[in-house]
Amino acid sequence: MPSLQSIDRYWKPIVFLACLLPLVVLVLRIFMVAGFLSGPNPVEEIQDELGIWALRFIMLTLAMTPLRYLTGKAWPIRFRRMFGLFAFSYAALHFLNYLLLDKQLDFGVILEDVTDRTFITIGFTALLALTPLAITSTNKWRRKLVRKWLTLHKLVYGIGAAACWHFFSSVKLDLTEPLAYCGILAVLLGARVVHNSRKATTATS
Repeated sequence: MPSLQSIDRYWKPIVFLACLLPLVVLVLRIFMVAGFLSGPNPVEEIQDELGIWALRFIMLTLAMTPLRYLTGKAWPIRFRRMFGLFAFSYAALHFLNYLLLDKQLDFGVILEDVTDRTFITIGFTALLALTPLAITSTNKWRRKLVRKWLTLHKLVYGIGAAACWHFFSSVKLDLTEPLAYCGILAVLLGARVVHNSRKATTATS
């Protein structure tokens, strides 16, 4: 297993670049360097690409604690903050694409969408909930908030559920992929329930 020092020095930069790669590829595709955007609606394709990567990074963030349970090692937690910040970044870009390219800053239409279209309301709520987690992700904020920090960052469980719901509600035909993410989320949250139950049983035995 990698040492914590090697993770900070070598693995974190490698993982950071890997997390950045989907955005780089998308930008290259937009500028027709690495192939055209394949669909009839490029703006929607950009929107979907950014959204799915935001969801994937939320799942990766949630996966780090069960991975720690599985390995018995602390190193997966070293990547949790990075994955969480990338989840926020891709989600913010997903929303900016909606604002700028899709709706072209037509705030009347945007407000109507946010209030009347359920899946957009859910997605917007998830982004709002992600924002304080991104802001308070630093060690300074963790020391400042102490126990409140842990309570605040438990919002990620609801954010994961909201992100899956947003994806599920936005798909009109084949629900296989959104259902798969719902299944992944159930496993990741279920692992926490099982671990906490075993911990409580051990403590009382």
